Amino acid sequence: MTYSKSKGKYPLTPITSDWMKDIMAEVQLLEELTKQYGSPINLHHIPSFRKNIDNLNQVFKTYNIDSKIYFARKANKSKSLVRAAIDFKIGVDTASYNELEEAIDLGASSDDLVLTAAVKTTTMLKYAIENNVLIIIDNHDELRLTQKIAKDLNVIASIGIRLSGFKVDGKKLYSRFGFDIDKDIEHLKIWFSQISEFHNIYLQGFHFHLDGYSIVQRAEAILQTLELLDELNNSGCKITFLDIGGGILINYLDSKEEWENFKEGLQMAVLERSSPITFMNNGLGLRKADNENSVVGELNTYPYYNEINGSQFLEKILTYKKNSGPSVYELVNDRKIQLRIEPGRALLQEVGMTIAKVAHRKKDANGTWLVGLEMNMSQLKSSSADFLLDPFVIYQKPVNDGNAVELYLTGAYCLEQDVILKRKLTFPKLPEIGDFVVFINTGGYMMHFYETEAHLFELSTNLYILDTKDNKPPEILVDDLIQN
Repeated sequence: MTYSKSKGKYPLTPITSDWMKDIMAEVQLLEELTKQYGSPINLHHIPSFRKNIDNLNQVFKTYNIDSKIYFARKANKSKSLVRAAIDFKIGVDTASYNELEEAIDLGASSDDLVLTAAVKTTTMLKYAIENNVLIIIDNHDELRLTQKIAKDLNVIASIGIRLSGFKVDGKKLYSRFGFDIDKDIEHLKIWFSQISEFHNIYLQGFHFHLDGYSIVQRAEAILQTLELLDELNNSGCKITFLDIGGGILINYLDSKEEWENFKEGLQMAVLERSSPITFMNNGLGLRKADNENSVVGELNTYPYYNEINGSQFLEKILTYKKNSGPSVYELVNDRKIQLRIEPGRALLQEVGMTIAKVAHRKKDANGTWLVGLEMNMSQLKSSSADFLLDPFVIYQKPVNDGNAVELYLTGAYCLEQDVILKRKLTFPKLPEIGDFVVFINTGGYMMHFYETEAHLFELSTNLYILDTKDNKPPEILVDDLIQN
């Protein structure tokens, strides 16, 4: 048995943790797991989850910030991660009734939960209010409905207000979510004054979640929110927290050079100045301009290589200064408020991997090898145009040099577009039926975000590893068996 990464013209070598390498060396274990649970399986490494939490908490500690981390549950649906978040004393950001109910069932306390769902039904709001869960309010209709439910229950509902419309470099940042920070200031002052109609609502704080990954935009949004916070506090409110959401960049790749070479190679292929490096020469958001001499559009994928990432990214936000003024962390500390974040991907860095079994090999009409896997495209899919990391193949027979083959990985849906990765891959030999293909670092948004049960396929099984000790094979546990 041996495992090999794709070694094509434009490699994208993933950062691969020791625990992942150990798993790939245990082919007998993988045989047993796929025989019992089918293909694909998702593995989650809980110690890596803990490490990511600790790294972010250390930044807050360095700057003496009152802080709290909430795990953005929507990034991964595994119960093991919710249970770990509870055990590791962080909160859970829930975006649906089921996520909230499950977190409570797993033992999360009301102080460790927040409900941020984009659409909040009466049933959902009632459940949150009955369990004293903080609700992030997105619009006036939600505010009125929350007031009505709380009044009917004769309780006080705790809320945060989601804001948007921040100005950066003279331009307003668009979002379909939240109250406009400029247009709604006077409304907010009235709604949370002594004469307000919302007597059953207690405003605790402000929240925003920005699209994209700009450090400057997040820092400027904090500064503008603090100004609004001061205005409301002067009007009689007592704002105790500011939640800046997620969007903390991570780094997936070993090499900046590989990333730059791939982007250049993709442009050359789109311009037809070199052979395609993606299925049907898909530009992943890029296309040839009308004059056919240049490329237009943007690469519609995650920015997979980032030198500033994780805890460094958070630190850059906190130390940001506008002109010669005080830093963000100083302004937050001056107001004695709690700064909250809701990372998903950043807490799942190097936490997950997806393993699928080879079902068949065939050549298409163009003579290109297609390797069919026992999985479908929804089980490795996000809103991005493609997942740009080289997978590994675990061969069960020896590999001899000199027989490299180019191929695409395809899935089980009856759709022409069910190509698991759009990138053309090169391996030292053609995988055989029963070999394994391993996708690295899939824990954040890739495993579950768009997973479906079309064709009545079963959802992938989620497994987790608590720890590995004494050079023994890891103990693999089943996610669905977790109970409070």
